[in-house]
Amino acid sequence: MAIVNDLAAPSRPPSAMRRMGMWAAVHAADDFYQGLVLASIPYFVLERHYSYLAASGLTLAATLGSALPQPLIGLAVDRWRLPRLAAAGVLLAGAGYAAAGAAGPYALVWTLLLLSGLGVAMFHPAAGKAARDAAGDSVTAMSVFAAGGSVGFFLAPVLATPVLDAWGVAASVVFLPPAVLAAAVLARPGRVRAAASATVAAGPDRWRPFAVLTMISVVRSAVFSAVATFLGLYWIRHLDATPTLAGVALACFLGGGVLGTIAGGRFADRTGPVRAVRLGSALAVPVLIGLRLAPGPLSALPFAALAGLALNVPFAVLVRLGQDYLPGRPGTAAGVTLGLGVSAGGLLTPVFGQVADTHGTPLVFTLLCAVPAAAWALGLLLPTERRS
Repeated sequence: MAIVNDLAAPSRPPSAMRRMGMWAAVHAADDFYQGLVLASIPYFVLERHYSYLAASGLTLAATLGSALPQPLIGLAVDRWRLPRLAAAGVLLAGAGYAAAGAAGPYALVWTLLLLSGLGVAMFHPAAGKAARDAAGDSVTAMSVFAAGGSVGFFLAPVLATPVLDAWGVAASVVFLPPAVLAAAVLARPGRVRAAASATVAAGPDRWRPFAVLTMISVVRSAVFSAVATFLGLYWIRHLDATPTLAGVALACFLGGGVLGTIAGGRFADRTGPVRAVRLGSALAVPVLIGLRLAPGPLSALPFAALAGLALNVPFAVLVRLGQDYLPGRPGTAAGVTLGLGVSAGGLLTPVFGQVADTHGTPLVFTLLCAVPAAAWALGLLLPTERRS
């Protein structure tokens, strides 16, 4: 097949971009289910009368499943090929979410979303390692893979809102086919194995900057997860919008994230990855302030898009830098930056859920305005030399 031949010929740029397109597509399918969890939360609250804390617990379930196992899975990917792991992961991610909407008891819903998150954890290290091999030295190419995940997040509220509006969360099963298709593509012989065989360690592992990078990723993820979790509820209960308009707001936020991921990769190729990390963190503060101060649901929509853009400018760059800092452990680096670092921020979502239950969602968004400054400050600790 053409894509298999491309994987065996990494020196041809057009082929490299076709490979990145395939990895971006399956990444979109995988992260589509993470986005569906966030898009479904307002409907769980409205249909089943969950509290804000219980709603944030659903985000926590998906986060625990995806965050905690990823470093160990990354180590396994670096040690063994595991060519079918990404395929099994995306299939589990889809099946867990598809069953959760039809489940009755809260504990069962929580467990199924935990399993869905575990599927995400199985996908990212293997796919991130293979995608880096396909991307070579280009941060822009790596941003194509990362943007695939952002596209999946973006498509989730776009596709879920009309379905959930019409049939409720029990309709979650209709979203299973993308997982089945992506798993079928990844399970074909040579799809992951050929790319993974190209990995070559270059230079020593640098754990100190990698630790700082991980902390930046956690801070960025904490803001992103909290905004994505409570944005729809903020639109409905503070800005007096309909659930449909709340879904539009979430789509604007996640769509901005797609643009931010691509823009961050291009900016990093031109000026250096560390500068891109600092820029995104700095831009997030004023746009979140604008979101909080916007007086109505329509005037706040541009700030939702800009917030997604700013928060995702560092996304692909963090993945690339992590693999630069740990050149001998690309699977581990991808597991931490794509998985643990990104998902662990969601572990803080119940804290914001408790704040929302006690004081309302406006205070949550007021607090979030200041958090990206911590990521910017941590960015000052990263070495600024540009590594190819």
